[in-house]
Amino acid sequence: MKLTNYSNYAMRSLQLAALKAPDLVRIEDVARVHNLSRPHIMKIVHELGRAGYLETVRGRGGGFRLARPAEEIVVGEVVRITEGPLDVVECFNSEKNTCPLMGVCVLSNKMQEATNAFMAVLDDLTVADIAANRGELMARLAPLENPQTEEAKV
Repeated sequence: MKLTNYSNYAMRSLQLAALKAPDLVRIEDVARVHNLSRPHIMKIVHELGRAGYLETVRGRGGGFRLARPAEEIVVGEVVRITEGPLDVVECFNSEKNTCPLMGVCVLSNKMQEATNAFMAVLDDLTVADIAANRGELMARLAPLENPQTEEAKV
């Protein structure tokens, strides 16, 4: 299974919001620590806000924060929103399927079983879980959030 970068950075945005709660997180902060473009993160934050996972605050002192407790945000639900249907193989999509083996193929059945198992693991994981080792995560993020200038390093 492979998820898109979009899903990965959606989860990273939620994780950072959980780590910084109740403070606001700026889009620039996410873009800087993950070396991404600001518009990419803006799109992700907008979608997560529309879905009810993030609260966004506009303006000069704006940013985003979790819209509900981290314990209530299930990773599997977020992945379903950011990925859409996980059509691992062609026959998962009844509209596009051209396989003549549909309904009798063991491979198709096992691929569906594997996809369901993958999602079951993500359905058992919350944003609180992925932010639980807060100290370690914050230690890794600190140098990226506050990069020193070349003059300060000398």
